[in-house]
Amino acid sequence: MQLFVTAIQHPIQFGIAIALAGAFVLVFLRAAMSAERRAGSIGWVRAITGPSTRYLFAFLAIVWVLGFGFLIPQFPNTAASPYGAAALIALFTGFFIMMGLLWSVIGE
Repeated sequence: MQLFVTAIQHPIQFGIAIALAGAFVLVFLRAAMSAERRAGSIGWVRAITGPSTRYLFAFLAIVWVLGFGFLIPQFPNTAASPYGAAALIALFTGFFIMMGLLWSVIGE
């Protein structure tokens, strides 16, 4: 029953989780649709594949560390609670941000 009232008891954390899930879906959708376009390179693809992308991913990594560093400790016993989803989202987003950082630094 506690999962059903989470949105009411913790609206900020629930909103953050919904926003992150929506961002995942949007990124996956855009990535899936980008290969079907034949009119040339898409603006956001050019933006994240340029030589200055390492600064973008470094900024994202710092924001990720600060954001989840303040968010996750607020939940008691994260792994055994309904808030484990926030930790899972932190795990996935951190992995993709770090892989993007490595790709942008090594790929240049």
